Amino acid sequence: MELPVWFEVGSLVVLVLILVGDLLLILKRPHIPSTRESTLWVVFYVTLALIFAGLLWAFAGQEFAGQFIAGWLTEYSLSIDNLFVFVLIMAQFAVPRRYQQEVLMVGIIIALVLRGLFILAGAAIIEQFSFVFYLFGAFLIWTAWRQAFPGGDHDDDVKQESFIVRTLRRMVDISDHYDGAKVRTVVNGKKIFTPMIIVFAAIGVTDLLFAIDSIPAIFGITQSPFIVFTANLFALMGLRQLYFLLGDLLERLKYLHYGIAFILAFIGVKLFLHAMHVNELPFINGGEHIDWAPEISTWASLGVIIVSMVVATVASLLASSRERRAAPVTDHGETPVAAADAVAEEKGTPPSVDGPDAR
Repeated sequence: MELPVWFEVGSLVVLVLILVGDLLLILKRPHIPSTRESTLWVVFYVTLALIFAGLLWAFAGQEFAGQFIAGWLTEYSLSIDNLFVFVLIMAQFAVPRRYQQEVLMVGIIIALVLRGLFILAGAAIIEQFSFVFYLFGAFLIWTAWRQAFPGGDHDDDVKQESFIVRTLRRMVDISDHYDGAKVRTVVNGKKIFTPMIIVFAAIGVTDLLFAIDSIPAIFGITQSPFIVFTANLFALMGLRQLYFLLGDLLERLKYLHYGIAFILAFIGVKLFLHAMHVNELPFINGGEHIDWAPEISTWASLGVIIVSMVVATVASLLASSRERRAAPVTDHGETPVAAADAVAEEKGTPPSVDGPDAR
């Protein structure tokens, strides 16, 4: 069963309108969202995703609905991983918390554009070259290893962005202070960029790195560009509110990367098995399909994804609870988001990545 064209077009129009409305709301009323507001928005987007899955079931059958849910949950888990890096970027550049919503929204828009381009490219490549499933599978297994044994984890991700930041500082004049959420400001009668341009550059590089990881993962679940894009869209739409909602829970999810690593490795193996079924490489089985390789169903994939995330989350919270009971009470119990806010309040200026002489 195929999805009606009117349903695909109508869905994309409605989702884009919701995203634009969310953006206009931020621009019109910049503020620090409360826990209640963030919770309501996250619940709204999750409910919207489940309603969309129900419509897919009604119009195209359970297979399409299952592919969307599995893809959405995979992208959602990877998006939560994004938040760790976003927290570090906000703290590193001392972004005032009031303007973190704008930064996150710009990051989401950049991510959507990049992932949209990657999805179009990936769909075209898959259509022409079936052997790409072998490459995607190998890449995901390598990515899973990197997730499980990061060797520095997210701190290294932020350090990798320093080259872009250094280059940007050398190319353009950047003021020492923020001017609200503005990218350009006037200093001594001269128009120059604010530190917000550096923050946007860092977020953009981060989005690019995560897009490279996430697109092969979801193509391992479905080859429908429509489902791939909508799953990414739903995963990113609630990311801004999730950032403020999770707060200190982010640093307590210490085993999350193991759950994500297992999911990526599982999808990598699934891609290898699928590549064997559609094999056309002459040096493998004489260029013939390998029919004895088992196919992993969408619903089995969904079960693995859910169990992996539940186990990683529960194990993280239990370990964090034990550590908090065992550890002495400290004077500073800042959450990652609050830490970024505190740095912004204390300094009021973004720290130079390369020291005081970076400019």
